[in-house]
Amino acid sequence: MKTISHFQKLKNSNEKIAMLTAYDYSTAQVLDKIGIDGILVGDSLAMVALGYENTYNITIDEMLVFVKAVARGAKNSFIIGDMPFMSYNLSLEQGLENASKMIKAGASAVKMEGCNEHIIALIKRSVESGIPVLGHLGFTPQLMNTIGGHKIQGKTVNQIDKILESAKKLQEAGCFAIVLELMPAEAAKYITDNLYIPTIGIGAGKDCSGQIVVTDDILGKFTDFVPKFVKKYANLNEITLNALQEYKREVKEEIFPSEKESFELVIEEKVKLGAEIC
Repeated sequence: MKTISHFQKLKNSNEKIAMLTAYDYSTAQVLDKIGIDGILVGDSLAMVALGYENTYNITIDEMLVFVKAVARGAKNSFIIGDMPFMSYNLSLEQGLENASKMIKAGASAVKMEGCNEHIIALIKRSVESGIPVLGHLGFTPQLMNTIGGHKIQGKTVNQIDKILESAKKLQEAGCFAIVLELMPAEAAKYITDNLYIPTIGIGAGKDCSGQIVVTDDILGKFTDFVPKFVKKYANLNEITLNALQEYKREVKEEIFPSEKESFELVIEEKVKLGAEIC
């Protein structure tokens, strides 16, 4: 079973950390099988799994359903539950209660966005209470309305210094790692080089300590939009579409189910059935 020490060990040995998202039991099983370094049950499931327009509408109760499913499928992986919008912003008590629900549901840690005084205090209290925290800086989707949309962060020296300052505060507060999202590769490298905890990049170049992307994006399963930083390793949408069209055709043409997919009565029952029909 992986722990937070696994991430620091990889960082210290200059081995890249490979992380992916999972929202369901079967995907979690596969990620567990390949020995992925970490699984994030991200609030991106609001769009990918539930069809919401953004991440604002998903609730802590909905997130917990998916965390439990992933935990059932990934027995050896380090699972991180993403704290959804406004589930940890009202008070320390609210944040701790909801973070503890994530752990009780099967997560090994939680992820929180931002770096204001409340978040820093909550991270400290969470870590003191035995709840590891993954920080998140750069583009923070839950703050999208206040930062003006999907904008690249850390484009100037001043912005980079501010992000690094925030990262050091998260590090001091007890975060075991920090996600850096949507920023120039050079900026992410500079921040990574000035921290002792790992950074996990998503659209932040190759020099972060590790990488995370949405599994459904790289498999070509989710097609509503594809971020620039995503590389598609498969096209499951097309494969699935073709397979289901073939199924529909075979049902219509009475090809499926064939004898191979059907069951037969034993000889004696066939005789009885024939007699009853007669």
